[in-house]
Amino acid sequence: MAIELYDTTLRDGTQGEHINLSVQDKLLIAERLDEFGVDFIEGGWPSSNPKDEEFFLKSKTLAFRHARLSAFGSTARALDNIDKDPNLVGLLKSEAPVITIFGKTWKAHSLKSLGISDEENAELIRRSVRFLVDGGREVFFDAEHFFDGWKDNAEFAETMLHAAVDGGASRLVLCDTNGGSMPHEVSMIVRRICGLVTVPVGIHAHNDSDLAVANSIEAVRAGAVQVQGTINGIGERCGNANLISIIPNLMLKLDQEFASVRDLKQLTSLSKFVFEILNLPPDSKAPFVGKSAFAHKGGIHVSAVMKESSLYEHIDPSIVGNRQRVLVSELAGQSNIRYKAKELGIDLPEKGELFKKLVNHVKALEHRGYQFDGAEASFELILRRELGQFSPFFEVVESKVQIENARDGHSVDQAVLKVDVGGETELTVSDGDGPVNALDKALRKALVHFYPEIRSIRLIDYKVRVLEEKRGTSAKVRVLIESSDGVKTWGTVGVSTNIIEASLQALSDSINYHLFNTKEVTRTA
Repeated sequence: MAIELYDTTLRDGTQGEHINLSVQDKLLIAERLDEFGVDFIEGGWPSSNPKDEEFFLKSKTLAFRHARLSAFGSTARALDNIDKDPNLVGLLKSEAPVITIFGKTWKAHSLKSLGISDEENAELIRRSVRFLVDGGREVFFDAEHFFDGWKDNAEFAETMLHAAVDGGASRLVLCDTNGGSMPHEVSMIVRRICGLVTVPVGIHAHNDSDLAVANSIEAVRAGAVQVQGTINGIGERCGNANLISIIPNLMLKLDQEFASVRDLKQLTSLSKFVFEILNLPPDSKAPFVGKSAFAHKGGIHVSAVMKESSLYEHIDPSIVGNRQRVLVSELAGQSNIRYKAKELGIDLPEKGELFKKLVNHVKALEHRGYQFDGAEASFELILRRELGQFSPFFEVVESKVQIENARDGHSVDQAVLKVDVGGETELTVSDGDGPVNALDKALRKALVHFYPEIRSIRLIDYKVRVLEEKRGTSAKVRVLIESSDGVKTWGTVGVSTNIIEASLQALSDSINYHLFNTKEVTRTA
């Protein structure tokens, strides 16, 4: 049986800190999950809040190709009110074809939280499931706190599962709700349950011990056929099992098949898409899909990767839609320079002193505080300048920034620049919202007459890192700037004990890089 993929990003994922999704956000993510090949999409808890009720109402306009929508809720609150329980009625009202309800399978919860007997808890589960099944829905039973409950009282936990099966549940999902179970425990317990019940078993793991992915994989190896989790592992506390890691591990390492997932090349873009909707920065160190997942910095590593990538990469990054990257730093060797030059379309001589010169130059710059991991545009300019292929389009001859703070709290930041462009001198003055903005505006003002194409450049990110913190206010700072022309983005860097000077370096590199590429396109067109 193919493994079923059950995504709870839109429900369990939204319980994470700093996670907030609008109804429209949830609709967009649901469509993308269906496109990727998710089998079940848990849209929310319709009886708990108006937003989820609106989502299920609007989701009726979506035309899923693979996925089936699931509504989430709990068992009824009392045995004498099953058919009128607002939670169960709300689940049916959502019109979701699948309903997932959770019930207590840890005896301590049943006694202390609900205050009912073992028999009453089992009957509550059975009758709640039956009510929903009789309402024409397929029902999955989430066995809440199952692993903790089984270790505390296995007979009680298993009795609750049998009650759900008697009620008509088509899946029993074993939940490591507190996220404290170990992989060998999950494997042993799942294997036992799979041999005990007559319906397929699923796994729902939390990441409080940083084992949610491992526990999910072990559950599948032990017989589970449904994996529940979230995209990028978002969720309450430490998060849920990360489907972005689980999927390629099962498919590529264990030869498992999913019912609808076919193209793993969409994995990286799916991860980034969800981060974008959440307005969160992507995790650069995320396995498989992170920007750094296949990034190589050490010279020895790069030398080996250039000969045979599998020597330092566990899979071909293109399989999951990612790519190999080589970083240039103080750890770089000639292999790094050669790799980056080839990536940039720059021909380097096979042998000679040029390599040593370039490597030593880069290492010297990094020793001074420069960092090119996120500033490859600055690195390209350095490389081309050393090769005689580039010279700056302008030179800032003088710069002055004035900052005035009035008593009424109103501040005026002004930049004055003298810029040389091919022998012509431009003197410009510009006010700005802060000194860096004033610099940026003054530099553009000086150059736009000569290079009107710079009008398309926009600053999209600005980062400052203090180096040598122990030196206090005399410490160097590194400024990283990311720019875009609406089509392409590039990063540049500047370093100085003066934050204004460092910013001006990065800004100048950004404009020079854009001009170089614009002129290059013009020459080759």
